[in-house]
Amino acid sequence: METRTPLDADELDQLLAHWRALNYLAACQLYLTGNPLLREELRPEHIKPRLLGHWGTCPGLNLVYTHLNRVISARDLDAVCVWGPGHGGPAVLAGAWLDGSYGDVNPDLGRDAAGMARLFRQFSFPGGVPSHAAPEVPGSFHEGGELGYSLAHAYGAALDNPQLLAACVIGDGEAETGPLAASWHANKFLDPVHDGAVLPILQLNGYKIANPAVLARLPQDELDSLLRGYGHEPLHVEGDDPARVHQDMAAAMDLALDRIAAHQRAARVDGETRRPRWPMIVLRTPKGWTGPAEVDGQPVENTWRAHQVPLAGVRENAEHRRQLESWLRGYAPDELFDPDGRPRPEVLACVPAGDRRLGANPHANGGRLVRDLPLPDLKDFAVRVDKPGDQSHEPTRVLGGLLRQVMADTATRRDFRVVGADETASNRLQDLYGATDKAWQAETLPTDEHLGPHGRVMEVLSEHLCQGWLEGYVLTGRHGLFSSYEAFAHIVASMAAQHVKWINSARAVPWRAPVPGFNYLLTSHVWRQDHNGFSHQDPGFIDHILNKSPDAVRAYLPPDANTLLCVTDHVLRTRDTVNVVVAGKQSAFDWLDLEQARAHCARGAGVWEWAGTERPGDGPDVVLACAGDVPTQETLAAAGLLREHLPELAVRVVNVVDMTRLMPREDHPHGMTDRDFGALFTSDRPVIFAYHGYPWLIHRLAYRRPGHANLHVRGYKEMGTTTTPFDMVVRNDLDRYRLVMDVIDRVPGLAVRATGVRQTMADVRARHHDWIREHGTDLPEVADWRWTG
Repeated sequence: METRTPLDADELDQLLAHWRALNYLAACQLYLTGNPLLREELRPEHIKPRLLGHWGTCPGLNLVYTHLNRVISARDLDAVCVWGPGHGGPAVLAGAWLDGSYGDVNPDLGRDAAGMARLFRQFSFPGGVPSHAAPEVPGSFHEGGELGYSLAHAYGAALDNPQLLAACVIGDGEAETGPLAASWHANKFLDPVHDGAVLPILQLNGYKIANPAVLARLPQDELDSLLRGYGHEPLHVEGDDPARVHQDMAAAMDLALDRIAAHQRAARVDGETRRPRWPMIVLRTPKGWTGPAEVDGQPVENTWRAHQVPLAGVRENAEHRRQLESWLRGYAPDELFDPDGRPRPEVLACVPAGDRRLGANPHANGGRLVRDLPLPDLKDFAVRVDKPGDQSHEPTRVLGGLLRQVMADTATRRDFRVVGADETASNRLQDLYGATDKAWQAETLPTDEHLGPHGRVMEVLSEHLCQGWLEGYVLTGRHGLFSSYEAFAHIVASMAAQHVKWINSARAVPWRAPVPGFNYLLTSHVWRQDHNGFSHQDPGFIDHILNKSPDAVRAYLPPDANTLLCVTDHVLRTRDTVNVVVAGKQSAFDWLDLEQARAHCARGAGVWEWAGTERPGDGPDVVLACAGDVPTQETLAAAGLLREHLPELAVRVVNVVDMTRLMPREDHPHGMTDRDFGALFTSDRPVIFAYHGYPWLIHRLAYRRPGHANLHVRGYKEMGTTTTPFDMVVRNDLDRYRLVMDVIDRVPGLAVRATGVRQTMADVRARHHDWIREHGTDLPEVADWRWTG
């Protein structure tokens, strides 16, 4: 980029003053508990006993904060920033304090000496705030503790926000991660007509915590080739002279925003359909810029040693303390703040007003903008059920009709999206294409189907990118659904955990408004991946989610099409939750009509009286419990066998939809009291529980319950392969015949009386083994089974 000087002398001085103030505030957060304006000599008692945090990235983040303020003010932009190097929390906190937004939500952090002292003391201090850009930080909706997700979050924020600029600072360490590498392709899905713009800012300060960063060591022509190959036009800002860097940064920002405006005008006004080559900025400044150049004879600035706290042992080491004081006084705080600690006018000259401030933009507190979805009446989509098990449907295909209507009803407001890894049609949700296309800005061919530049179904074969898009989307106040093969949800397990942590932490921040729930639909599940085999068989994502903060997580296993409709209707209304819904896409029996399904889902778990043989008032001899569509079918088939072979046995059938109902009330808001649990499952009768996933989850959820010793769980135990559908349940001892054998083994006195019945069940299992190897299909009595109770 040619040398330009867009700033006059006064504006340059103002920006330098703002940047110096940010650097001072950031550095002091790492060190000080008192003497915030250095009005006296720095003494040990002014310094924190534990020095925690990261300095190296802060000067670069502060530069971006300063220049975003400038262009927001000059152009009246609606803008947010995703701070990828989230461990640079001191910089983001400093920016929010200086623009006044921090004081708006925390009055004791006002812009004066007392507020400044509290700002410094609270950072990485017990009872204070974390060292990252956590939910406590105004203007943040991306913590950045775990790296790789910043750019995907920025694109998620920009989707369906046509006036929004989502700047995104990408750390050069973060740029080495797989999720970030995939995120460069998000520009092939950004609609310049209906979406906002994303401005990536690749911050190359050269080092990670102890090693050089890969992209920082590439020659510029190679780096440019890489970024242009991703579809971007890089603009370079480089140097260590503050005045020169500020001029170059201002020029780069102006040029980038002019090009963004031109691309949007061409698409929105002139009808241009070619995919834009969006600008980005490559910012190359020293790590730990303006900090100590050398400590104890070792270079620090512009090395990996500046990554965290450049001066250690400051309380005990008088020379380090002298060096720290010299460093901090070098920012000339008396020139930046008046005697009362208030920022001087020239420091605030570039700061926008009101909601235009980065710390106050409502998109970064998305609950301020959220609207309820216009959800249609489920009667229009429910399947008719005259009697249980009389017919069958593909549950997710039925759900596709509901999602299509939601998509159609949000066509003008554009606040609902479905994302997935190339699996929308595979998961039987193709009815969505009756209301929208798949988002696509790249080349199209005559053989392509359902691709369109304005689509709101998003498919890309990167679960990380799908997760990141939808996180950015819901955190900025919109709604969505992530459809995935069950086994491959694990790819984003860490991202899901980070999102749960954010939601849980945000719940404790009074000024954070609740955001829509993050909804997973896990289908193509373990029991019907008999064709793809072992690699596609893993039901453990529920275990992962249910290990997280109870207030924020939910897990649902609807047993048929109508319960899936009811569960989906519910999760699309939730706030501040992560909802996991597991439902099959293969044809499955319909057990409940719509009203029964509503009541059952509202309870979360209940007795299916029609399926059991329990005599009113007598109680059961045994409880057959189930959760999941295939376990429910096997349980009902087992109940039918018991009705046929042991008609005198009193059997209760319990179905569980909401897995968190099994937890104690004190551990989860959906949990049951011990009294309710005992009324449902009994406290002294055998319970044979057929569960969709790994059996030990049920034991963990119920281990403190009275009668837990009577609980016997069957589920998936890693016996997977390519085989027939029924052989999958046989291999894992979840089949109907094994469940009958379990009943015989565990009901007192039944083993002697029902020896012949048990042998019959074992014989069928043996015959099954031989049959499938000869015929390649399941036994006729299994394949043709119907509920006749």
